[in-house]
Amino acid sequence: MDDQRQQEDWASDRSNRLPSFTEVLSRRTRPPVDLFMFYLFLQREGAEDILDFWLDVQQHENLCRAYFKDVRKSGRTIKEDWPQYWDYARRRGSIYGTVVGLNPDGMQTKRSTASTGELLSEQDKRNLAATDEKAAGRSTSPRLTPGISEHTHIASTSPNNDRPTTPFSLSGRTPTLFNLKRASRAPTVIPRSSAITRQDLIASAERIYFRYLSPAGNTVNSQENHEIYLPPSLRIHSFPLSSSAEPKSQSEMAIMAQIPDMFHAQKEYCFRAMEQDAFPRFLRAKAFGNLTPISALVRLILGLVILWIGLATAFSLVFLDVQPKSKRFFLFIPFTFAVLFLVSHQYELDPILVFLGQSETTPFRTLRIKEPYVKKLLLGRAIWVSVLVAAFVTALTLIFWAVPGHRL
Repeated sequence: MDDQRQQEDWASDRSNRLPSFTEVLSRRTRPPVDLFMFYLFLQREGAEDILDFWLDVQQHENLCRAYFKDVRKSGRTIKEDWPQYWDYARRRGSIYGTVVGLNPDGMQTKRSTASTGELLSEQDKRNLAATDEKAAGRSTSPRLTPGISEHTHIASTSPNNDRPTTPFSLSGRTPTLFNLKRASRAPTVIPRSSAITRQDLIASAERIYFRYLSPAGNTVNSQENHEIYLPPSLRIHSFPLSSSAEPKSQSEMAIMAQIPDMFHAQKEYCFRAMEQDAFPRFLRAKAFGNLTPISALVRLILGLVILWIGLATAFSLVFLDVQPKSKRFFLFIPFTFAVLFLVSHQYELDPILVFLGQSETTPFRTLRIKEPYVKKLLLGRAIWVSVLVAAFVTALTLIFWAVPGHRL
């Protein structure tokens, strides 16, 4: 009941505006502009791995926060438990500054702590951490392959023509419309059945690296190809640690100290890319329309076929001079369907579905519209589409009724 009341409060705050991207990620929104619909939207574009990566890194950061909190609850300080990380965080800054006690007075560390993850409330973080529990049984992280260097390279200036040039580029990917065999997996969930250890943090980072950042073994359009685009300055070319063996050398311990913050810059980049590129298109598709591209295309084909049938029938009635002339009024039936389908394709909106309170998730599958402002927008556009359809149908019907018959 508390969650439902909280959802009601959030919805009332958006009674006169569209949701922000942060609200969608934190699951404060309702269909058809919720996180599930945004995931399906990215999946149609073949770009859902960007959202998967953000969610996985968000969970990785939550895991690190939980580890630091467990250490502090045990009575030890982070400096005593993990001196290498403490030294790294003091020198370079960390997004966990408040959690680990680096800036208890709210002083900013060298690294900005205003991450997208901290824009979310604790309840939002728990919601994100619990995204798609069914993925908990995903296969274990792969082993390090021979030939990986002994240190992590973050920057690279060497060009790679096989990589995409933008986060949403399809140069190495195809949308699911044309690649039906590709099935995206939900973000990894690490079940917490015991105290979190540093090896758990390594395993989490290793899984993220080999799934999204490692080009090794990835082939174009392979079901295991989940590598995301990152600019050269943010690419990580190797992961020298292994979840199966504890770090022992000084270099390995130094690299391990970077594990909590390793993917934060990449996560921020993906957040901005989705916010500025995919999210505006998602809002245009779902807040101003209720059809999927395939469904709109089917309506276009049906509309053209029915319009051809209607026009053929109309000209037959005229040139056969069928009497009584009032029979031509029945032409409104094919004209109505034809114009409705064609206008629905043009606006990507089916007014009948809107009046029934439905919006498509996947082709010809719908769910109820629950976001108040979106419902208001769609209802207004549905009324406008209905007026257009009625005007076109009336004009076509009256034109063919008024034309005098002439038998050939």
